[in-house]
Amino acid sequence: MIALKSLLQPHRIVMMALFAALVVWCAITLRWDWIPKYAPLALEGLWTTIWIMAVTTVLGFILAVPLGLAQAIGPWYLSIPARSFCTIIRGTPLLLQIWLLYYGLGSLFPQFPWIRSSELWPYLRQAWPYAVLALTLSYAGYEGEVMRGAFSGVAKGQLEAAKSFGMRRSTMFRRIWLPQAIRNVLPTLGGETILQLKATPLVATITVIDIYSVSSRVRADTFIVYEPLLLLAIVYMVIAGLITLAFKRFEVQVPH
Repeated sequence: MIALKSLLQPHRIVMMALFAALVVWCAITLRWDWIPKYAPLALEGLWTTIWIMAVTTVLGFILAVPLGLAQAIGPWYLSIPARSFCTIIRGTPLLLQIWLLYYGLGSLFPQFPWIRSSELWPYLRQAWPYAVLALTLSYAGYEGEVMRGAFSGVAKGQLEAAKSFGMRRSTMFRRIWLPQAIRNVLPTLGGETILQLKATPLVATITVIDIYSVSSRVRADTFIVYEPLLLLAIVYMVIAGLITLAFKRFEVQVPH
């Protein structure tokens, strides 16, 4: 009931009415006859966008944990490379990283006969492995710095108490340090995941067919500009909203 009352406030009603009017106007005045023809390709592109975002986010976070730990407590021979990696990734454009991997490694691998004859060659000839690698390293570079701050922010008293009870370092890390660090960065992880979603259109520059590349193909084939872009914006907003709701629900369920 309280949520319903907050939703029915005058300014919210006005905003919803304006949004509904805009939707009706777009549905009536704009061209949507191209959708049935490109719907299968759009669904394929949407799936590509979602799985690339999900896979690179998970792999990037797995890589970010040791990067953050190395910067927080690691010896110099681990902390310096980890800090250098995060600095390079955060200091260079993601598009440049994608191109360096695709046009760099992608043109280097064919020069080695043993690579061309290996079982990995059918995959290395495609563009998506380089897109996944670039987005994974980019996410890891940003989240590695975030995890460094999260590890440093865990109360030292809890770690000292665990040591006094004779808890092993691996057990202490698994039960105390890592869970609290993840809990502290959950809001940031949600925002970074949305940024990862909005970075996926860059993979279209190396011929990966995602939802953005489908909208570009519609514009090139039909010369219809605004309708594909409007629909694309709605798709990204819906996915971003679902990500936000998922992280908010996860934040509530995580014990404090």
